[in-house]
Amino acid sequence: MKKYWHVLGIGIQNNLTYRFNFLARTLFGFIPLLAMLYVWRAIYAGKAGATVGPYSLAEMISYYLLVTVVDALTAVNEDDWQIASDIKDGNISQFLIKPIAYLPYRLFLFIAGRLSYLAVAAIPVALFVLAFRKYFVLPPDWLTLGCFLVAAALTALLQFFISYTMAMLAFWVLEVSTFIFILFAFEYIASGHMFPLDILPASLQRVLSFTPFPYQLYFPVSVYLGKISGSELARGLVIQFGWVLVAWGAAQLAWRRGIRKYSAVGG
Repeated sequence: MKKYWHVLGIGIQNNLTYRFNFLARTLFGFIPLLAMLYVWRAIYAGKAGATVGPYSLAEMISYYLLVTVVDALTAVNEDDWQIASDIKDGNISQFLIKPIAYLPYRLFLFIAGRLSYLAVAAIPVALFVLAFRKYFVLPPDWLTLGCFLVAAALTALLQFFISYTMAMLAFWVLEVSTFIFILFAFEYIASGHMFPLDILPASLQRVLSFTPFPYQLYFPVSVYLGKISGSELARGLVIQFGWVLVAWGAAQLAWRRGIRKYSAVGG
């Protein structure tokens, strides 16, 4: 493990070189979020005690604030593009002759990127949440907070393994950008980034429950808000962990199959 901790340290140093880019991305990311919050305030305006689905105004705003926090903790930031580039440019040749596995190497670089992003974005995000503190809902208890952190960690792993598997398509196709954009479009809508999934019709919620998308964002946020608890929470964590194992297995399979097609050039 010592070499991977070294990778983590190098990754943090490399990412902090671009700390201004992280800060700019965070600040400009507040613009669509702010617009969304004001849209929901307008929807609830003049309707005391009104709810949309199971959400009050405070819970709805808390939902979007938590989406921002979870996204900062778990989102894959160009890792899939870098992996695909490594394959196309022949840079993975070095991993075939050195005692370091490519999957853990990329995983630790992903963790380094998230830690670096948090180091830069923590203060702006905290100030934004503070500005809407009167709407922000705290978790019901410490157990809920702990389950939320576990769910967020599993979300990060699930996001990474799915992106890694998608990037492995570079072994077979020259350009993977189309596949990555299609996946991102599905994730943005079906993961609950655009709106809470439990305001959708029950039949559509049931269909989405058979996919990994709700566990990429909606599930940890719902755990924090106390929308999922008890046996449903335990079942959700087991299912989420199951999807992480499936995504990890798919990543391993894609690597083993892809490396057979790989021509060791460049690098």
